[in-house]
Amino acid sequence: MSRRVVVTGVGLVSPLGIGAELTWQAVLQGKSGIGPISEFDATDFACRIAGEVKGFDPYKYIEKKEVKKMGRFIQFAIVASECALGSSGLKVDGENEEQVGVYIGSGIGGFEVIEREHKILLEHGPRRISPFFIPATIVNLASGYVSIRTGAKGPNSATATACTTSAHSIGDSFKIIQRGDADAMICGGAEACISPMGIGGFAAMRALSTRNEDPEHASRPWDKDRDGFVVGEGAGILILEELDSARRRGARILAEMVGYGMSGDAFHVTAPSENGEGAYRVMRNALRDAGLEPVQIDYINAHGTSTPMGDRIETLAIKRCFGERAYQIAVSSTKSMTGHLLGGAGGLEAGLTVLAIRDQIAPPTTNHEAPDPECDLDYVPNRARPLAIEHALSNSFGFGGTNGALIFKRYAE
Repeated sequence: MSRRVVVTGVGLVSPLGIGAELTWQAVLQGKSGIGPISEFDATDFACRIAGEVKGFDPYKYIEKKEVKKMGRFIQFAIVASECALGSSGLKVDGENEEQVGVYIGSGIGGFEVIEREHKILLEHGPRRISPFFIPATIVNLASGYVSIRTGAKGPNSATATACTTSAHSIGDSFKIIQRGDADAMICGGAEACISPMGIGGFAAMRALSTRNEDPEHASRPWDKDRDGFVVGEGAGILILEELDSARRRGARILAEMVGYGMSGDAFHVTAPSENGEGAYRVMRNALRDAGLEPVQIDYINAHGTSTPMGDRIETLAIKRCFGERAYQIAVSSTKSMTGHLLGGAGGLEAGLTVLAIRDQIAPPTTNHEAPDPECDLDYVPNRARPLAIEHALSNSFGFGGTNGALIFKRYAE
């Protein structure tokens, strides 16, 4: 029999605030973290808005000599991990260090460092490239730095599966604990690609909203006037623990994790399969892993990116998976407030799903003003809603047709 896994800590760095509670309260109030880009001059760009982490000063959290060795995504991962560990009360020491692991991914990694160092190469030659360039950019150094700083010597890994990165990191960590390879995992994802190449690249695909004069209303999942997603940045980290281990140290248990599903579309590099077949199968697989029936899901934190095709297809997949029950499930997209954190999205949204279970409140989908007739579920429009949530599901879908779904439940002895 596999071991039970619980969530004891949540750490969030988001466009809505630094810290889980700041972010969560902003979500419940329906605040937007999206505004004009300030990290570079976006005057000539088709999209000039993003969900930036405001007022982030890495020197408040990380030693000055270390900051220059890290890409911004690593800095976000460190701060979110330390917030998560602080909320969980988990201490890594000589007694448990080999049983605490780290699994933090990123979809793109140190994009802004690559751009900066490439400019140095072109202008000043190869001898001026920073010796910290490679470790500042590669995806697994978020896990590496968190492991070094905490002393966690258990399983250490990272994944880079586009916008499903965090969900896979958390799901894989869940399985690591279930099978007994660790008692606790620091897991999730981080992203920081609000840079000229990052925004320019997504804009070239015509994937981004160009509602530049009204940024707070630009991310509008399931609204008929949606015109693309908004790039966000930040990190979402969970502390997962084996139940008995958490009990022994008197941890406060926020929720239990009970299911993890994966699937592949095998369809297209960037587009989901037209009938939502891959998204349907990942939710079905998560339900099967959890031993649940569709009728038992009360809330879904959807992928819900605000793209015309993606939102419609996710709606189709939910209907196929849940049948008539789909119309009774509260479905919201918190990307309406945070933008899309890409590789960090699933970590942020899993954290918000756990907090929704803790407080028994469904967060809203903001900017839902003109419903799309093809998107006709209960999207918790514009206002948070008290809701009895026993089981909740968090969806993530990524380029390449890679999908992940996580299921959490209200903890009971």
